[in-house]
Amino acid sequence: MFAKKSLGQNFLNSPSALQAMIEAGRVEKGDTVLEIGPGRGVLTEAILATGAKIVAIEKDDQLFEFLQEKFATEIKNKKLILIHDDILTIPTHQNFFSKNLGGQAYKLIANIPYNITGQIIRKFLSGPTSQPTLMVLMLQKEVAKRIVADDKKPAKIFAPQKLKRAKESLLSISVKVFGEPKYIKTVPAGAFRPAPKVDSAILLIDKINCNNFKKNKIKEEKFFDILHRGFTQKRKLLASNLKITPTILVDCQIGEKARAENLTVKNWLCLAVKI
Repeated sequence: MFAKKSLGQNFLNSPSALQAMIEAGRVEKGDTVLEIGPGRGVLTEAILATGAKIVAIEKDDQLFEFLQEKFATEIKNKKLILIHDDILTIPTHQNFFSKNLGGQAYKLIANIPYNITGQIIRKFLSGPTSQPTLMVLMLQKEVAKRIVADDKKPAKIFAPQKLKRAKESLLSISVKVFGEPKYIKTVPAGAFRPAPKVDSAILLIDKINCNNFKKNKIKEEKFFDILHRGFTQKRKLLASNLKITPTILVDCQIGEKARAENLTVKNWLCLAVKI
């Protein structure tokens, strides 16, 4: 069965990477896991081996039929719910989660196509009815590094790897306002079939919640409106870009020469409250 370039398919073929994803997600018996794009089912097998229940969503017609046959017993025993659909068009409202996930807390673990990374992250981080407790994603290495930004080292559960310090970005702040991203492990291109042109990385987004918005009594829409405006001309001084008064700069502990990439989540939340 060949991977389809049009769907961004690269099949993971590394037992150590699979184990790293399972460990990063702290998957255990009794958990409910949402898997996006199970492909040939190697990650699915690894998750099922822990005793967790899986809801897997596969868009590809041939792979869906392959998975139906491969996991016929697990599907019959209700250990696996296999859905033939496009994750980007499935409405992530309460009815979907009640029907397929039993309305319980779940973890999202997936080797997703690179070309829909941002859409997947936005879809499942935004909105309390669709949020998993954590996400473990296989991403392009450079994207994972951009998300963790100022975290200098990978999570301690794996061998240290050198990562250059990066400035904050629209993507990193968009993730950190909801949870705690951790760079887990670099996965070389050779771990996939066919091999992509770049290396990948396992990223954990832990402790996902909407507490920052509730605690500061601000709406997500307002926060992201200010965030997007701030990064629209990220090379400009933020005070000029957003027309921030000196008083607000002092209140939010922002330097007068700061740019969007210099601000933390705490700074952005303060701006959303004050502006």
